[in-house]
Amino acid sequence: MSLKRELIRVVGAENFSDKRRELESYSSDYSLTQGCRPAYVVRPKSNEEVQQIVKLANESRTPLIPSSSGVHFYGGTVPKLGGIVVDLSGMNKILDIDEKNRKVRIEPGVTWRQIEDELKEKDFRVVIPLLPHPERSVVTSCLEREVPVISIYEYGELLGGTEVIWPNGDIFRTGSASAPGYPESASKGANFEGPGLNFVQLVKGAQGTMGIVTWANVKMESMPRVSKTFFGLFDDPQRVVRPLYRIQRLRIGHECFLVNNLNLALILAEGKREKFERLRAALPPWILILTLSGARWRPEEKIGYQERALIKMKNAEFPEMAISTALPGVPGAGAKLENLLRRPWPLAETYWKHLYQGGCEDLFFISKLADAPRFMKIVEEVAVRNGYSPGDLGCYLQPIEYGRACHLEFNFYYEPGNARKIERVRQIKLEAAKLLLDQGAFFSRPYGELAELVYQRAATYTSMLKRVKDIFDPNNIMNPGNLCF
Repeated sequence: MSLKRELIRVVGAENFSDKRRELESYSSDYSLTQGCRPAYVVRPKSNEEVQQIVKLANESRTPLIPSSSGVHFYGGTVPKLGGIVVDLSGMNKILDIDEKNRKVRIEPGVTWRQIEDELKEKDFRVVIPLLPHPERSVVTSCLEREVPVISIYEYGELLGGTEVIWPNGDIFRTGSASAPGYPESASKGANFEGPGLNFVQLVKGAQGTMGIVTWANVKMESMPRVSKTFFGLFDDPQRVVRPLYRIQRLRIGHECFLVNNLNLALILAEGKREKFERLRAALPPWILILTLSGARWRPEEKIGYQERALIKMKNAEFPEMAISTALPGVPGAGAKLENLLRRPWPLAETYWKHLYQGGCEDLFFISKLADAPRFMKIVEEVAVRNGYSPGDLGCYLQPIEYGRACHLEFNFYYEPGNARKIERVRQIKLEAAKLLLDQGAFFSRPYGELAELVYQRAATYTSMLKRVKDIFDPNNIMNPGNLCF
């Protein structure tokens, strides 16, 4: 029997497609990654169907490309060598909400909008990255290690026990989900990552090259009862470093990050271009956003002592720093941001990264806070050298684990229909990445051309990755062409 017929037998004719127009829609995403058209698209509805698809791919040596939703930004779901796209968006059940252990078990097709709608009824939330697209998969965001806007160590790792289909077709459970009888075991997975080795680390950041996750546990927390937002206003990012280190060391606040005025104007504009232009003109060059929050127990008291600590630090150590609960020219900005930062981007509005020019290409890496201004200068110089206006360059700095390091992200906005500008952005990104690597930037999530650049410089690590890949995927069917495989 042909592969096409076998796939239809597994998922049904209604969940199979080889129509050219539909296949074309899977050959690109919101990134500048160049791929090719897949041969087939299948939409499984269960882990058993996923398992059968993987086994068929092994038998026929056909590439598999997992895709969890219709919204992807980094090229990880764009076929590099054709093959079969396994569209998991139909596996979108919220399987269990465990309030006692503060976790929710979900399938890979569950989106940020869907999980928000479900959890807010119970007064819970999942800690989110900066304003995720509402139709993006929650599991994908966690697997991609997207950085949450809360720098507390506890939320640096949101993903717990998972069910994975390995590339050979075996079903495997990781972390707490591996306990006998789970999810009905006595502990119900209270030890979030254990027992034993947490093999989910093999699939995190692997861009679908090491297996397919069919459900996962994600941490959740109570919605804040009370919040208060402060804004630090700066004309130079170098002036932010020391205050930000102190805020993090003193454990002040929940949401805490730095953005330039371009990005904050896009965030606050509510999808309206004319409002964006007005906001951008009113905002200072750099804005530090710090939100104090209190949850279920004595929330006002918590905010009170954190605010006193913040003011004491400011007066004693940084008297020149401008910090306030108000944002010049933007009435009610604090309350608006408190609402925005705890939810995915509103579905009815143009996604904030696409408001300015229609397209956005991101360059991001991990660095020390102290090195961030130097890296900002490098990227700006590369942009200017290539004819890209620094005023069109977005920037976002997110402390990680109380300031141990930071996620530093640059947003290159461009017109999707302008081939010349697209090529310029691609060139700037690659040139800047090479210089940043030379200066010590750590690209923990390299994609596309950056993956090749990064893995060329990490021979021992790359060799080990390939050895692990050979064990789990000897036929190299899982998303070939990504990473170093």
